[in-house]
Amino acid sequence: MGENAINAAAKENPLGYEPIGKLIRTFAIPSVVAFVISSLYNIVDQLFIGWGVGYLGNAATNIIVPLTIIMIALGLLIGDGAAAFIALNLGVGRKDRAAKGAGGAILMSVIVSVILTIVCSAFLTPLCRFLGATETVLPYAVDYGRIIVIGFVFALCDGSFAALMRADGRPRISMLGMVLGCITNFIFDPLFIFVFGWGVKGAAFATILGQIVNFAFFIFCMRRMKSFTLTKADVLKPEWKVNKKILTLGISSFISQCASVVVTVLMNRSLVKWGAASIYGADIALAVFGIVMKVNNLICGIPIGIAGGSQPIYGFNYSSGQHDRVRKTLLTSWGIGTAIMVAAFFIYQLFPRQIIGIFGSESELYNQFAVLCFRIATALIFLMPTSACISIFFQAIGRPVQALVVSLCRQVLILIPCVIILPLFFGLNGLLAAMPAGDVGAAAVAFITFMIMRKKIFNVEAARKAAAVD
Repeated sequence: MGENAINAAAKENPLGYEPIGKLIRTFAIPSVVAFVISSLYNIVDQLFIGWGVGYLGNAATNIIVPLTIIMIALGLLIGDGAAAFIALNLGVGRKDRAAKGAGGAILMSVIVSVILTIVCSAFLTPLCRFLGATETVLPYAVDYGRIIVIGFVFALCDGSFAALMRADGRPRISMLGMVLGCITNFIFDPLFIFVFGWGVKGAAFATILGQIVNFAFFIFCMRRMKSFTLTKADVLKPEWKVNKKILTLGISSFISQCASVVVTVLMNRSLVKWGAASIYGADIALAVFGIVMKVNNLICGIPIGIAGGSQPIYGFNYSSGQHDRVRKTLLTSWGIGTAIMVAAFFIYQLFPRQIIGIFGSESELYNQFAVLCFRIATALIFLMPTSACISIFFQAIGRPVQALVVSLCRQVLILIPCVIILPLFFGLNGLLAAMPAGDVGAAAVAFITFMIMRKKIFNVEAARKAAAVD
């Protein structure tokens, strides 16, 4: 690809010339809304289940979380990889390759989601037992999960297609699809749970209805792409080289989420073990921790959304050689994300009882553990944006190995050992303390990795090679 073609691509696409602040607002706000809306699916279910079923119902949804994370991981593998591939190729003017990337992502999303749904449906009950369901929670988990896994066909594609919309320069479309789905979920949750009396099954039905709405909307919007022309041949006749590149670029997101599954399973089983050994009991520990993490994931969706929304800005400007714009984007997204999580830290520390009260009124012991869980588990969340921003940055510029190192650090190198070791000395409190230990370790590794690599990655020739697939 010649220099003139690259310069023309930079001048033609707003990603190459609009002010960075304006671009971040344009791409990050819809991305934040989309991430937050995605988290709201779980939060809305927790709210209505908490009031309509009780904490056993909430514990059941926590059991199904690892299966949902696997589904999300596969969607990110395809969607994030394709988004990075598209941005890198648009930055050097290769619209035909960008189209091939989008087409391959669509086909892979459909095939993978169908396979996942079949496998999870066939082995749901033993999976729930393995994931930590007690005998009292198991019936709720099976009822909820049996329906939720049917929606994996739509949910996986929704995540992948939303990433394609952002890469195509249409972040508002990505946001709108998620908003429509969440509104659908919010409307039908109380109807199915309270009016029809379907309990956890009603919450699951409402969730997949929202996902179907998302899916239909994205399919409609992908008929005409903004940055390139997508043909039937791009979807039905994929190129292995392109798909391989997509999966390579998305592998850090996938493995990070898979590691999260391991952590969640280990955490659930540890909560049952150490909760039973405490005054709170296994079911309270399992239910409360699930709520705390879902609330925190909702807030974490803001800095993650900012970083994810910045992905097309990174990829386009990196491959087109405008590295000052890349640096400014990274610094801005990190600064905003950190400020938001500092504010969240103070809210969690000052108002934990009020937050947990939103999800239903239980025993005093339940409320006591909720306060403890919020204050310990979220003690260092303001460090989270450092690792999130740097990991997404590496992925966006075609550095999957570095992205993977940063992503895995928190989950595998620090969090898993802490989950195993700390409770041996401090019981249930030590288990909760594993979370801030993971935050500080991941931030340190991310910063050190970036400082080591910064001179090598900001090299024009290296940037051009990042977009190559042949």
